[in-house]
Amino acid sequence: MTDPLATGRGLSLAPFRATRFCADADTLGRQLSPPYDVISDADRAALVQASPTNVVRLILPEQDEAELGDGDRYAGAKALLQDWLDRGVLAVDDEAALFVYEMSTSEGSVTRGLLGAVELRDPEDGVILPHENTMAGPVSDRLALMSATEANLEPIFLVYDGGGAASELVASVTDQEPASTASTPDGVRHRLWAVTDPAAHDAVAADLAGRRALIADGHHRYATYRQLQADHQGQPGPWDRGLTLLVDTSSYGPQVHPIHRVVALGWTRILELTAAAAEVSEPMSVAAAEKLLAQTDGFAVVLAHDDEAVLVSRLSSEIQRQALGEAAGTALGELDITVLHRVLVEQVWQLSDTVDNVGYAHSVSEALADASHAGNTAVLVRATPVQAVAAVAAAGERMPRKSTLFTPKPASGAVIRRFADQ
Repeated sequence: MTDPLATGRGLSLAPFRATRFCADADTLGRQLSPPYDVISDADRAALVQASPTNVVRLILPEQDEAELGDGDRYAGAKALLQDWLDRGVLAVDDEAALFVYEMSTSEGSVTRGLLGAVELRDPEDGVILPHENTMAGPVSDRLALMSATEANLEPIFLVYDGGGAASELVASVTDQEPASTASTPDGVRHRLWAVTDPAAHDAVAADLAGRRALIADGHHRYATYRQLQADHQGQPGPWDRGLTLLVDTSSYGPQVHPIHRVVALGWTRILELTAAAAEVSEPMSVAAAEKLLAQTDGFAVVLAHDDEAVLVSRLSSEIQRQALGEAAGTALGELDITVLHRVLVEQVWQLSDTVDNVGYAHSVSEALADASHAGNTAVLVRATPVQAVAAVAAAGERMPRKSTLFTPKPASGAVIRRFADQ
């Protein structure tokens, strides 16, 4: 197959007419939300309480929205979107733009990239590279919402190794007045600049045509983009592209964090099973185990319950080889997260790898709390380096779901891409 990058058929990020909140910085900060898949019921309630026009009502419609849609919450989200447009809560930009979008954390890290409409590509093309498996449920949910609202309500997050005209554009805007500024409750400051110059759009297009990108966040949304496109059976339209934040990791790259696991096994039983297949340390505090984990070469994870923890390392090479099969010795097979799922979860602990048996937590404290509440065990893991993620994606392989956490995540509601305006 011809390399699409060699023929100028790499990434394509197009300008679009955005729908944006009409609000000052203080109000806008209460109208943005985190992405749909990291919002708990309590989080959603707090966001709506802070502002009844928070975008969470569109991306996670519930009972109030269902009432607007005659019992259908997705139809309710469509009705609410139109209502906010009619009342001037939202407005559609007059001109198509690419947007430079910046997120600054309270710790001082800055992530900045381009928001645009990316051309959808088959993973076989090697242009937009997924690295995680997806689940049918979230795709079905997002597809129903996207079909009803006829809009991309929140972006996916792509990273690439840049250094060209697109990166130069991203770096050049700081002396200009932002189109919007907001600070969200998590301490992140968001700034947005609209770039409407056609010459700048052309320079970005020429630069990106020879590049590929990795999906950092939004695998289910990207799968939804492609399913919606397929549902239109080859008819060209706005569904051939999807709202995307593209970040050059060489200049403004995000941070990568682990996503810990909570396994449906009690403390005594999991230690018994693990000791038969790996080296298990003496019990220690969670903090001490985390420190030891960071210093350990080769595969290692921490098992924890309450404030007792052990380090698991030196897995049986025979069990590991049998469980990994063809993945043994590959970039995928070398990852802690792959070994955890395929060797420990499925082989050693004899669990089916489902969300009922393996839960997810975005922090150590959350993992410990979830484990303690259900009588289960927290499994603490190390972050997978971006280079390792890219190597797996380039090989056409898929990591276990929820393997990486890139932060900060783009706020939902900074821009919306309605199909009718493209």
